[in-house]
Amino acid sequence: MTPELILPYDGVLPEFISRPVWCGRGSTAIGAVRLGSQAWIGDDGVIRADGQPVTLGDRFWLGHRSTVHIATFTHGTTVGDRVTVGRNSVVHACTVGSDVVIEDDVVILDGASIGDGAVIEAGATVFPRAQLAGGFVYAGSPAKPQRPIDRAEIDERAERLREAAGDPAPVAAGDPPEVEDTVYVASTARVRGRVSLGAGSSVLFSCDLHAEVGPILVGADTNIQDNTVIRTRGEGVVIGRDTTIGHNVRIGDSRIGARSLIGIGASVAPGTVIADDVMLAAGSTTDPGQLLEGGYLWGGRPARILAPLDAEKRAMMVRIVEGYCEHGREYRKAEAGRG
Repeated sequence: MTPELILPYDGVLPEFISRPVWCGRGSTAIGAVRLGSQAWIGDDGVIRADGQPVTLGDRFWLGHRSTVHIATFTHGTTVGDRVTVGRNSVVHACTVGSDVVIEDDVVILDGASIGDGAVIEAGATVFPRAQLAGGFVYAGSPAKPQRPIDRAEIDERAERLREAAGDPAPVAAGDPPEVEDTVYVASTARVRGRVSLGAGSSVLFSCDLHAEVGPILVGADTNIQDNTVIRTRGEGVVIGRDTTIGHNVRIGDSRIGARSLIGIGASVAPGTVIADDVMLAAGSTTDPGQLLEGGYLWGGRPARILAPLDAEKRAMMVRIVEGYCEHGREYRKAEAGRG
């Protein structure tokens, strides 16, 4: 079988060395992806090569709601053979060796390199450009070596992770939202309840926006990236314009200002107020009711001020917004062409 959604990018379609063993509902492959033999892609697994290549070795296992992506201007992603990725993890613009186990809720960031025979434990964050030698267990944020590990234990942990995957609880698809022509909502995304999407905004692959109680209001030209989950159980969520919400972010009832960036795998707790012009680092969390002042890079668990936002970071945030406006137009056209 093949992924539920396959799209070209810049005229290039994914290449499968052989038909994957399994592809779950909402699974997606885009662009210059090369997927080895005997692959397994879980529900809402997203592999997206839109600007750089993604090369995945034989017997690659991608757990439910996990994402593999690239950095458009700088890094592709290369993964060796017999690599197992758990649930809700992100493998982003990095190099991963063979016989590696990446457990649940892990974030691996741009330019990082992981050697053969490593285990990245649940909840860890591998910081940009980190060089992790093979043969060790890593944990924490940033991920640090804990102890050596042998091949027998690596195989056992990979098998345990695959067995624990099981079948996720079914999620109601809901009716497609009514949006204007400039808005892109991926066909594998789920948007339910009172959700308003501003002009030029985009909701990427396998995102789940569920306005259970209060509304979800998304500003113009804001992008919400793959496998992000936004749920309201109180007053609702408001996201300002020209903002980026990264891959696999979790957002409860909160306010997020304009021109901000919420990094990969971050978690925004209910009651959080994020001002305009904030960058929240990948893998960070906020405390309920926390206020993040504008003009700063915040990071940590819970988030604290790390540095002022300099001109380089502000320019990068603008480039991401512009790039995703273009992606939205291209994906909308590509999905329309499938019909």
